[in-house]
Amino acid sequence: MNVLSIHNLEKQDKDILLFPKFNLEISRGDTVSIHSSLNIRESILKLFLGKSTINGEITVLEKKLSERNNLHELGIGISFLNQGLYQRLSVLDHLKLFKKLYDTDVSLEDVFTITQLSQVKHSAIRNLTFSEQRRVHLAILLVQNPELYIFEEPDWNVDMETRRVILNIVSYLKESGKAVLILTGNMENAITMADCVYRLNEDGIHKVDMQDTTVSPEMEVEEEPLEKEDVPITVNFNKIPTKVHDKIILFDPPEIDYIESNDGQSHVYIKGDSFPSVFTLNELEEKLKPFGFFRCHRSYIVNLQKVREVITWTRNSYSLVLDDKPKSTIPLSKTKMTQLKEMLGLK
Repeated sequence: MNVLSIHNLEKQDKDILLFPKFNLEISRGDTVSIHSSLNIRESILKLFLGKSTINGEITVLEKKLSERNNLHELGIGISFLNQGLYQRLSVLDHLKLFKKLYDTDVSLEDVFTITQLSQVKHSAIRNLTFSEQRRVHLAILLVQNPELYIFEEPDWNVDMETRRVILNIVSYLKESGKAVLILTGNMENAITMADCVYRLNEDGIHKVDMQDTTVSPEMEVEEEPLEKEDVPITVNFNKIPTKVHDKIILFDPPEIDYIESNDGQSHVYIKGDSFPSVFTLNELEEKLKPFGFFRCHRSYIVNLQKVREVITWTRNSYSLVLDDKPKSTIPLSKTKMTQLKEMLGLK
């Protein structure tokens, strides 16, 4: 059974299309991240809160959302990036208050354990660190015990301990059969926290190809040596693999803006996000040549389709300005400038 179903949902901000119609389904036990801009993230939250007209259909547990929603009755719980707390109340008093308000039978001790707030449960909110207060927000959501958990930038600006707590909470919710939707502008966080990741922008929704690199003992298979008559099969694989923690992320070459090499490590840049590559810059140059990529500098490869402007600073100093989200500026060496002019048919 789908907990969340989105059908033909689109959103415009005045004359600007934030995202075209898209469909998405999240079932029990699913953890899904949507990587998007701040405007898109805020627009999605307003749709759930009933503060914006829904152009399309959003259904939670077979109940259609409208502009007047009781999130708790619909089985929805949201953890906002900016969320207030009663500064004078203790952590324990907070959880008791929300437990009574939502009339749930959730064990407070279990919540304290999973959020690692036991040592500060008698402390006033005003005496907690930012990261500890963030964990209180999550604890309140666990007390509500909804079927659909929506997290807005859950680990923004938190310490490492709280980040581990958040990852444990997401894993716990998955095992408990809850549905989790994470809204974030950080691709690394999206990939780390969820099993399924999407990018949502003005071009629509696109699933991010990725696979887990950890191999269980059951999956390990001893390879048999090729017999003499066996002929290896050649596979033409065009995607560029990058690695984030224990996951390999696959990108189509046209998605890539540019690649930078620093201290022997190549980084692939896409819409302002950086991903470490498993290949050297020389290897990437060979792989990407057929797709219109150009070695503009000893440390850079650029997607020529993303170049918006060539800037001449001096007779020997040049830069390329890209048409990506941060309007990146990357160096262009003098010798490469000559090659580029020849490629463009310029004198």
